Amino acid sequence: MLLKFISQGSNLNIRTAHFKLAMKHPKKERTFVIIKPDGIQRSLIGDVLTRLERTGLKFIGMKMITGTAEQAIAHYAKDDEWFEKVGTQMIKNMEDMDKKPEKSALDYGKGVLNGLVDFMTCCPIVVMVLEGNQAVGIVKKLVGGTEPLTSDVGTIRGDLTLDSYEIANVDFRAVRNLVHASDQVSEAEREIAVWFNEDELLSYRHIAEGMLYDVNLDGIME
Repeated sequence: MLLKFISQGSNLNIRTAHFKLAMKHPKKERTFVIIKPDGIQRSLIGDVLTRLERTGLKFIGMKMITGTAEQAIAHYAKDDEWFEKVGTQMIKNMEDMDKKPEKSALDYGKGVLNGLVDFMTCCPIVVMVLEGNQAVGIVKKLVGGTEPLTSDVGTIRGDLTLDSYEIANVDFRAVRNLVHASDQVSEAEREIAVWFNEDELLSYRHIAEGMLYDVNLDGIME
């Protein structure tokens, strides 16, 4: 019976080892961030990078580029369902302002995407990939809600800009909220592939990782 138990335990250890090998370590989670044109033009690159870096997340890719329309369209990856939803909301907003809609919801929705693409390609942007435990969630928390006006104090959008849905709707433009950050891991992986080649992403050990991730904290005493 004891031998059987030992055997079962060994099999369990083997299965656990295989699972650990197959499972990507949480500290390897990646997220994608863009400092948008308004962040560039307001000279907020350093402020944004500092807030992100202080968390302990590691930058593994970063570049300043002028994006193409093709990249921006691939980045947003919107479909007819999204166009209809956004266009319907636009029509409602227009009716609330006593303005008569002149196009279908679908066309208004496509116009919103065109506006986003124009905005994202109007001047240089900074694109980056960060890596670390719960990278997606941590960056989302730091960035804040989509609308700067209602974003929490202490967030990038809440502290560094003042735009709102109301003024964006009145002016028929995209909300200027400084940065984009991926909503979930799968979205981050897709967006990273739009803006980076795999060989542009670096694999290296940051000295802070010893304190953040080393299980036994080896080597912190001489």
